[in-house]
Amino acid sequence: MIRVIIVDDHTLFREGLKSILSGEKDIEIVDLVGTVAGAIESVERKRPDVVLMDFNLPDGTGAEASEKILSSYPQCKVIFLTMSEKDEDLITAVRSGAKGYLLKSMQPSKLGTAIRAVHDGESALSRSMTLRVMEELSRTRASEPEVDVRLSKLTGRELDVLRELALGKSNQEIATALFLAENTVKYHVHSMLGKLNMPDRKALATFARSCGLIKR
Repeated sequence: MIRVIIVDDHTLFREGLKSILSGEKDIEIVDLVGTVAGAIESVERKRPDVVLMDFNLPDGTGAEASEKILSSYPQCKVIFLTMSEKDEDLITAVRSGAKGYLLKSMQPSKLGTAIRAVHDGESALSRSMTLRVMEELSRTRASEPEVDVRLSKLTGRELDVLRELALGKSNQEIATALFLAENTVKYHVHSMLGKLNMPDRKALATFARSCGLIKR
């Protein structure tokens, strides 16, 4: 059985997905939750194979949840199921480690197939979205040919936090600027300190300036 957790802030939509997938004999819905915090806690308890994740949640984004989940439970697979067709949301989702990005307008009959594909090690992106990811990565490489290689260790959201931190902002100020919970900002700062092997926020700020993330 493929064990699945559904994360969406609309109760009716969660129940609808559960009903749709109940007809799939090899898929079991093990939990329904509606927040980033709920998703992280549920994964810790239920240890699912796949998480179906909405992008916009009441206490943050699905990308933040995805990063946290995959950092502690990398064998889990995350698939975004969202209304958002924004390029920046798609890229952020992929950078968070997700293996799929599906729109809620998709045919319900195709959802089980997508879950199985991701569970088996494939990706679940439409052709148009795959092209958009490739175009974005090509633009990034072309515009930033000499970026410090250590930046590749950071997620898109961590880079956002790093830019704000380099401006001298507190965790609360960063949270306000990026529409995040303060605890989420603290998590990203702690994660960056570990990834970059740096002692404190001052070192992170200096690093950000040296990489040209902000104007000096």
